[in-house]
Amino acid sequence: MQSFDTDHPPDPKLIDSCVHCGFCLSTCPSYRILGTEMASPRGRIYLMDGINEGQIPLSPATAQHFDSCLGCLACVTTCPSGVQYDQLISAVRPQMERNHPRPWGERLLRQGIFSLLPYPKRLRPLLAPLVPYQKLGLQKLVRRTGLLKKFAPRLASMESLLPVVPASAFRDTLPALVPAQGPKRYRVGLILGCVQRLFFSGVNEATVRVLSANGCEVVIPPDQGCCAALPHHQGQEDQARMMARQMIDRFAGSGVDYIIINAAGCGHTLKEYGHLLAADPQYQERAVQFARQVRDVQEFLQAVGLTTPLSPLTDATLTVVYQDACHLLHGQKISLQPRQLLQKIPGVKLKEPLDAALCCGSAGVYNILQPEVAEALGQQKVENLLNTQADLIASPNPGCTLQLRKHLDLLNRDTPILHPMELLDLSIRGLKLSGR
Repeated sequence: MQSFDTDHPPDPKLIDSCVHCGFCLSTCPSYRILGTEMASPRGRIYLMDGINEGQIPLSPATAQHFDSCLGCLACVTTCPSGVQYDQLISAVRPQMERNHPRPWGERLLRQGIFSLLPYPKRLRPLLAPLVPYQKLGLQKLVRRTGLLKKFAPRLASMESLLPVVPASAFRDTLPALVPAQGPKRYRVGLILGCVQRLFFSGVNEATVRVLSANGCEVVIPPDQGCCAALPHHQGQEDQARMMARQMIDRFAGSGVDYIIINAAGCGHTLKEYGHLLAADPQYQERAVQFARQVRDVQEFLQAVGLTTPLSPLTDATLTVVYQDACHLLHGQKISLQPRQLLQKIPGVKLKEPLDAALCCGSAGVYNILQPEVAEALGQQKVENLLNTQADLIASPNPGCTLQLRKHLDLLNRDTPILHPMELLDLSIRGLKLSGR
C-alpha cells in the first residue's frame, strides 16, 4: 500500500492528542458542505493515523479527503483538547505531493498555479491580453454562455474570480523608502504580496500612507518575492522554503523594528517561518527572529496607537460589516484589533454577521482546486454579510475580497468591499467615500 514516507509524517503524538469529541464538526466548513465524517478534522486525523500504521492506503479516495480541507484552522480555535491540527495537515500536504500521483490534468493545473501566481513578474505579461478581454465585453459573453464552466470547471472558477485588471498591475509604484510624517516613532518594513501587488496595489499605497501618517518610516525592499504562503498551504515545501529564505534575505540589514503585512494569509505564513525553516541550519535562527518581527498592520496600529486625527467618511452614519479572514482570526488570533481601529473612524457603526467565523471558501487557491465546496461557502458567507444591511464590507485579505466580490456580482449586488487600511487612509486624508 502507498503510505507516508519517513520525511516528517504526521506526528503520532499530535494525532493521539485528539480525543474524538466532535467539537470540531460544527465549525468545519468542509464538513458542513460535504456532511461526511472523513471531511471533518476528526475524520482526517483517523485517516492520518491509519496511514501511519499501514492500515489505510494513501489512495485517490483518502487524498481527496485531505484535499477537501480548506486549512481555515477553525477547528484549532474550537478544539477543547488543544489538538494542533494545523501542524498535522501541514505535515500531510507535502506527503501527498511526494507520494500521491495525481491525474495529469490536475498536475498541469497545479504546476501552472505554482509557476505563475507566486511570481508577479511572470504573471504581469499574461495580464495584458486580459485588458481587451474585459473592455471589449468578451468576459461577459464567456460568462453568459456558461460553456467554460461546462467543459473546464476549474478554469471557469479561476476566470470567475478575475477582477478588473488595473493599470497599476503592470508596474510597482511605491518607492524603496517613505519617510514618516512628523516625529519618527518606528522604522518598519512592508511586504507587498503577490495578488495584493497586482490587483490591489491601492491597498498597499493606503497602508504606506497610514503608517507614514502615524510616525512610521516605511522601508520597501525592491525585488520582493512571494512570502511562500501559496506553495506552503498546498505542500510545495521546497518552493516555500526557497521563497522564505529569499524574503529573509531581502530584509536583512534593513534595520526595521517590525515587518508589516496587510494580507491575512501571508501574515500567518510569515509568522511560521521558524517552523518552516526549522531544519535549515543556516536560516533557522534568522527565520525565528524574522517571524518575531512580523505584525499584521491592524495588529500593529492598534498596539502602537494612532497619532493622527480621523475624519468621517460620509455625512451620515456609515454601517460597516467586518469580514474575518480565517488566517487572521484562527491562525493569528486577531479579531478585536481590526474592529477597534474601524470604530475609531467618526460615524462608523459596526455590524456583526451571523456565523462570522465561517470561511468564505477562498482559502488561497482552494476555490480553484475545489470549486464546488468553495461555491457553497461563498454563497453562505455573502448572504450572511448582506443580511446585516451594512453599507460596506471591510475585508483584510485579497483572496477573501475576490471571493466575496464574485458572489456579490452573482447576486447583482454592488456593495463595496474595502480593506480597513483604505478606510483609515481616506479618514486620515479627510476624503469622503465616493457616491456617499
